[in-house]
Amino acid sequence: MAKFWWGDNLNEKKIHLLAWEKLCVPKAEGGLGFRNMVLFNQALLAKQGWRILQYPDSLIASLYKAKYFPDCGFMDAKSVNGGSYAWRSIVHGRELLRKGLRFQVGNGNRIRVWSDPWVPLPFSFKPISRPPDGLEDLRVVELLDNELHEWNVPLLRELFTPCLDPK
Repeated sequence: MAKFWWGDNLNEKKIHLLAWEKLCVPKAEGGLGFRNMVLFNQALLAKQGWRILQYPDSLIASLYKAKYFPDCGFMDAKSVNGGSYAWRSIVHGRELLRKGLRFQVGNGNRIRVWSDPWVPLPFSFKPISRPPDGLEDLRVVELLDNELHEWNVPLLRELFTPCLDPK
């Protein structure tokens, strides 16, 4: 698309009337609505990463696991030197995927309170409070009342800064 808009021929030069960033602005905001192809490509690669997470028994996920992350999960796998172009690309897309993923609590055994994304807050999905000394490795399961099968509210009030209601 950029070559069409700004491509030059041997005998004629084209005028660059708008910067690419302006062309990618949505039409509703005064732009031409072009897709930013770099971001679009990363979104498609993130979708492939999502498929590896959702269908770990699929052929492609099994192949990637055997070759690139036999001892860990997809989200912890490294982009190794000599890895295929496809694998390195999916790892690039995984960074976008990481921005939107969060844990579903379940029993909370595996979720680290302070470092894993699990809180239904926008952007980081992590608590905004700082961990108290000695509780840096606290797990979500420790915030639950085992007998009542609900949150331990007094402990939550002690550990976390209350969120202000924007209304």
